[in-house]
Amino acid sequence: MLGTLEVVTIVVVGVMVGVEFSVAFVMNRIFSGLPDDSNQAARSHGGRMLGALMPFWYIGSLVLSAVWTITGWQHPGTGLVVIAAALLIVSVIMSLLLLVPINNRGKTWTADNRPADWKQQMDRWDRYHYVRVAVIIAAFALLVAALT
Repeated sequence: MLGTLEVVTIVVVGVMVGVEFSVAFVMNRIFSGLPDDSNQAARSHGGRMLGALMPFWYIGSLVLSAVWTITGWQHPGTGLVVIAAALLIVSVIMSLLLLVPINNRGKTWTADNRPADWKQQMDRWDRYHYVRVAVIIAAFALLVAALT
């Protein structure tokens, strides 16, 4: 049972890392190369789509890590899982305090109602997101290392 939980947790967190890495280093860079109206529309649409999905993914990853910690408490590597879960908590807190407020504004913008500083707000979101990606990559690496 523990082995299955470990694999499921690593796959779920790993795919989440892949999506967030892609947003940071592929999608948003593609969007930034588009004309302003298309860039902003793509970011708004992405904010709505991923904004609806990612809370479940982040919380689900955290829950899976917590269950792994509890279930495998006596096994080697549990300390790494605890640290990974703590990093996932940090990523959730960062999301709620830093990224979600910007995303909630951005997902409602259109070419007609976006603020003059929309690019600066998106740049700020990107900077916070880079840090969040680093945090979840570290959590993923710790989960993988916990298997050894």
